[in-house]
Amino acid sequence: MRNVNQICSAVLMAGSLISPGIALAHTDIAAFDQSVFAEAPETVDCTLEDGTQTTCHKLVVNYMPDGLEIGPFCPATLDDAGGIWNWTGENGKLYRIDGDFLRMLDGLGYRFFDDDGNVHSVDNATTRPTVDHACINVTPDETVEITMLVPETPVMAESPKTLGVVGKVGVALDGVPIFSDAPSIQQTGHMPALDTCGGHIDPGGWYHWHATATDIDTVYDHANVKADCGLHQDSSAQFGYAFDGFPMFGSTETDGSPVSELDACNGHTGPTAIGETYHYHSSEDFPNLPPCLVGVQAENNFSTTATAGVGASRAGEDMRIEPPRPDDGGPAGQTPPGFDKAAEKLGVTVEALLQALGDPHGGHPDIAVASKNLGVTEAKLRNILPPPPNH
Repeated sequence: MRNVNQICSAVLMAGSLISPGIALAHTDIAAFDQSVFAEAPETVDCTLEDGTQTTCHKLVVNYMPDGLEIGPFCPATLDDAGGIWNWTGENGKLYRIDGDFLRMLDGLGYRFFDDDGNVHSVDNATTRPTVDHACINVTPDETVEITMLVPETPVMAESPKTLGVVGKVGVALDGVPIFSDAPSIQQTGHMPALDTCGGHIDPGGWYHWHATATDIDTVYDHANVKADCGLHQDSSAQFGYAFDGFPMFGSTETDGSPVSELDACNGHTGPTAIGETYHYHSSEDFPNLPPCLVGVQAENNFSTTATAGVGASRAGEDMRIEPPRPDDGGPAGQTPPGFDKAAEKLGVTVEALLQALGDPHGGHPDIAVASKNLGVTEAKLRNILPPPPNH
């Protein structure tokens, strides 16, 4: 195992150089809205995924910050406007979830409404969908707490870690967890609608972002989408910290100037409001988050008290009812054999891998779609995945 003082002195990747002369800024707990914490933040010993022994900030937050207004998600009818969705099929782009968008999907074979124009909407934490295509609108669970670990001092990885689908990105300064792109309709058949700030409720009952919410207007302007996020928009402000400990900012520098020389993870080294350090920037395309992380995350860095969804303990009684979901891995939430090792090789969570594959137990995952969402070639994915049962 490595000690934190054994960090590589220089890392070169896709146009960005982190040199020995550049300090790596410490994670600043004071930057967070202190009211979001369910417990006072503390510094704890932790182990990073590469074996580095170091210290992490332990952050415990509630299911959602007090006073945060969320929604709309699913529209009630074709005459209403709901949240947003990044459609990745034919005519792919970012859309407002409204009648025009849903009729377009209907023309492509994805019917989300009945003959009277009522949109099929379901809380998939309590109700199993009875239609092929439903808009997902989960009810919050106010009892849920989330625990996250963020390295106090970032450690550079030997190579960037691709986030893929529903990868752990970081935590916003309002305490809301941040995840990479949500599973596509092509994967699950359903649409876990995002609100106009780019967030939604996990099946476990807690809210999380799939976008840089404080700079999402930049995306709307670029995509010509008529939507409005109720949060204050500032393209130069810090949005949060990635789970590798590096800060995340909007699409411009802190002085409002354009960004330049970004690497493959949409980051670079330069001055920020918290010092000279490597940092990520949001983009003008959705999801406007880094597609990969250059640093190393802590082991077991995300857990919840929920009994369903990402980070769930799946223990206890009175479990919320869920339909079979790709990240469940099959009956009783058990991971199919070999998929934990495959996820490790791909640098993604088991949940993200299973969601990308859609139905590994059924033996007919869409490798083409899964490889695209995971950011790898079909050949590499087929080589890493365990063979189907009885093969």
